[in-house]
Amino acid sequence: MTSKSMRRIVIVGGGTAGWMTAAALAKTLHQEYSIRLIESDEITTIGVGEATIPPIVSFNAALGIDEDDFLKKTQGTLKLGIEFVNWHQVGTSYMHAFGSVGHDLHHVPFYNYWLRQYLAGKASDLGQYSINTMASMQAKGMRALPDMAGSPLGELSHAFHFDASLYAKYLREFSKAGVIRTEGKVVSVTQRENGDIDELILESGERITGDLFIDCSGMRALLIEQTLKTGYEDWSHWLPCDRAIAVPCASSATLLPYTRSTAHGAGWQWRIPLQHRIGNGHVFSSKFMSEDEATKILLNNLDGEQLAEPRTVNFMTGKRLKQWNKNCVAVGLSGGFLEPLESTSIHLIQNSIARIVRFLPNNNITQADIDEFNMQSDFEYERIRDFIILHYKATEREDTPFWRYCKHMEIPSTLQKKIDLYCGNGRIFRENNELFAEYSWLQVLHGQGIRPNSYSPLADRLPESELIEFLDGVENVIGKCVARMPTHAEFISAHCLANSHSG
Repeated sequence: MTSKSMRRIVIVGGGTAGWMTAAALAKTLHQEYSIRLIESDEITTIGVGEATIPPIVSFNAALGIDEDDFLKKTQGTLKLGIEFVNWHQVGTSYMHAFGSVGHDLHHVPFYNYWLRQYLAGKASDLGQYSINTMASMQAKGMRALPDMAGSPLGELSHAFHFDASLYAKYLREFSKAGVIRTEGKVVSVTQRENGDIDELILESGERITGDLFIDCSGMRALLIEQTLKTGYEDWSHWLPCDRAIAVPCASSATLLPYTRSTAHGAGWQWRIPLQHRIGNGHVFSSKFMSEDEATKILLNNLDGEQLAEPRTVNFMTGKRLKQWNKNCVAVGLSGGFLEPLESTSIHLIQNSIARIVRFLPNNNITQADIDEFNMQSDFEYERIRDFIILHYKATEREDTPFWRYCKHMEIPSTLQKKIDLYCGNGRIFRENNELFAEYSWLQVLHGQGIRPNSYSPLADRLPESELIEFLDGVENVIGKCVARMPTHAEFISAHCLANSHSG
C-alpha cells in the first residue's frame, strides 16, 4: 500500500467527532482503505453537546443503527424543537420547532397566507399551525407515523437529546470491526518537505503514518493548528459569549420533548432533558459577567438536585481559515466553534464527514478539491453563524449592557439582506441549500419580534372566506392530531426506555 494510493486514513481524537467520522467512513469505504483512530482515555472530551437537529436521524439510519436501541444506550429522548425564553423581551417565549408549518396551497407557501391574515390581526400566532410546537407545549412527543402520509402525524420531524459521551461509546462499539483503534497520546508530529503531515509519534514511541489525516482533537486542534498553523477567523464581535458552564441535575416530573434556551443578563442557559438527568449550561460573555455570577445564575435555575460540580469551557466563536489544509481535514471543534444555541455542533461534524466522502482523494490530493471543500465549509459555517446572530440582534432588550451591545451591533451583510427582504414583503429565500430552511428563519424572525410591512401579493388570490376556512382547518387538524399523541414519557416507556444502570 503506497502513499500514492491515498488509502490510509488516520483519525486523531475520539469523542463524538472522532467516532462519528470513523463509523461513517467504515460503513462507506470498501476494504481497500485502512481507518485508524488514535485516542487516549486520559484525555476528556467536552461532551456538552447533547442536543441535535433532524439530519442526525438520517445519519444514524445510513449507518444501520436501530433508533430504539440507540436511544436506550445513550439515555436519549426525542427533540421536537427549541423553546426560546426571554430573547425578544423578558417574559416572552417562542418555539423554533422542527418540520413544516401549515401546508402550501396552490403552489403558494403557507406563510404567505398566514402573514396576510396575521398582519390584519385575523390569524392565530405562528406556533398554532405547527404540530411540533403544539405537541411540545403539551409535553407530547413521538416519531412520525409512516402510514399517515398527508396527515400532520405523518409529518412530525424529530431529532434527539442524548448523552454525548455515551453516543461516542456506542459508535466505538458499533464500528470496531472496521476501525483500528490505537490507545495513546500523540506527542509529536513530523512533516514532509512539502508541509504535509508524515508521521504521528505516540507517547509509547510508536510511529503512525498515513495519507489523509482527520483532526478530531477538539479545541486543541493538534494537527490543523498546532502543526499546520492554519489560522482562525474570530467572530466574537458578533457573538460575544466566550464561556460555557455545564452541570447536570436530577430530572423533573414532566419529560419535555424539546430543548429550552433561556436568556439571562449576559447570555443564555440551556436545558436538555435526558432519560436519567437534565443537562444544563450557562453560555455567557466574560466581558459582561463574572464566572462566579454566571455560576450562581445557573445553579439557581436548575429543575432538580445538582448532580456534579460545574465545569467551565472557554471558547472563541469562529472557524479555521481552512477546514482542509495540506493532507489534513478538521472535523468538529478543531475546525471551529459556534455556540450551541441552535444545536448545530453535531450537524457540522456530520456534514464535514459527508463532504470528506464526496471529496475523498484517489491517487492524489488536488488543490481544486481542497479549495471547493473549503468554500463549501465556509458557506455552511457563515450561514449558521448568521442564523445564531439573528437571535441576539433582533431583540428589544436593553436592560443590561450585554443586550444593548447586541441590539446595536453591526451585523454581516448576508444577515442584513435576509432581514431587509423579510421586513419589506415577508420574503424568505433559502440560498444554496443552506442549513436552515424558510420556516426556521420565519419562526425566529417572528419570535424575535420582527414584523414585515407587507406580504406576497400571491396570497391575495384566495378570497378571504376561503383563506379563513383554510387557516382554521390547519389549526383544527393539528389540534386533533396532538390530542391523539402519547406523552413523551409514555412514548419513551413504550419504545426505548434505558436500563436504569445505563450511563
